[in-house]
Amino acid sequence: MEKVLVLIVGAGPSGLAAATCLSEDGIPYRIIEREDCSASLWRKRTYDRLKLHLAKEFCELPHMSLPSDSPKYITKEQFVRYVDDYVERFNIFPKYRTSVESCEYDEVSNCWDVIARDLVNGQVNEYTARFLVVATGENSEGVIPNIPGLHDFPGDVIHSSNYKSWNNYTGKGVLVVGCGNSGMEIAYDLASNGVETSLVIRSPVHVMTKGLINLGMKLLKWHLPVKFVDFIILTLANIRFGDLSKYGIVRPDMGPLLLKAKTGRSAVIDVGTTQLIKTGVIKVLGPISCIRGNTVEFEDGKKSDFDSLVFATGYRSTANTWLKNGESLLNENSMPKRELTNPWKGENGLYCVGLGMAGLAGISRDAKSVAADIKSAMNSMGPF
Repeated sequence: MEKVLVLIVGAGPSGLAAATCLSEDGIPYRIIEREDCSASLWRKRTYDRLKLHLAKEFCELPHMSLPSDSPKYITKEQFVRYVDDYVERFNIFPKYRTSVESCEYDEVSNCWDVIARDLVNGQVNEYTARFLVVATGENSEGVIPNIPGLHDFPGDVIHSSNYKSWNNYTGKGVLVVGCGNSGMEIAYDLASNGVETSLVIRSPVHVMTKGLINLGMKLLKWHLPVKFVDFIILTLANIRFGDLSKYGIVRPDMGPLLLKAKTGRSAVIDVGTTQLIKTGVIKVLGPISCIRGNTVEFEDGKKSDFDSLVFATGYRSTANTWLKNGESLLNENSMPKRELTNPWKGENGLYCVGLGMAGLAGISRDAKSVAADIKSAMNSMGPF
């Protein structure tokens, strides 16, 4: 059994940020990762055309800025290079291909007992840690809804995490299910390259520009009321896009920034999708009722045939599948409990980074807070 002061589970941006903040405070740690690389979501499960939707100053990890000569909105390749430089600069050495099978708090030793498996040789590794940092991310597992008849659909069915480019869909009719940022951008990628594309929009959604969201973020830094900032950017968005409800896009009652703060739901950053919807290049459809063969039936009675289905229907956190005794921090969905004053801190030395649905900016805040809290706790604890 390996005895460690702090065990970080996950080597995505969240885990790397936590590792850096701990090392900058002189706190030793061990970091383990299920995949064979850091930031695997960014490297393996993002589409080719992806650019970060926030300006780079809102996307930096702690203690290291993005290059000054990089564009305001960086590509995924530029972000991955930044992550690689980050790992090298702060001497982070994750133990890759190590999957946690169980983790339980021992009230006798006051430590977390962790059982992990080496996915290369099958060997079981055991750790005991005084502090545990869950950094496995909000996007651990893609979610595809259980739609009647889906399993009998004869065409291609993928989650958006496996979508790369329109090249694989030439000559096909594609239904994109989901109107978040991934769904909207995938629909644009397909339709703008001549692929016959339809888009399921079943929930209200805010459509904004990158500039408007960044304006809102900057105004919030001036400590203006969030509802007032929402009023400003919504007014500008309505001028920019007009009334989108006649095209099947209805805005939520709550403003975009307040909605993000209250529920974690992000506004959609328009990349040109709305114009293709307005001109009829992308066909908007409502909720699906069932699938019969390659025919998709909708709740309003419409029917259409498709060759491929792309589900941009979100992700789930899976920490609760291996973490026991985590109820002081995480709810039944493996996300921080909303009622917590500090949504990154549980009991008995349990922490999380990057589960607050606040993006990369939230990761940085969490990591700094966790490191500071662990440092404070160490000052009052005995030898480990």
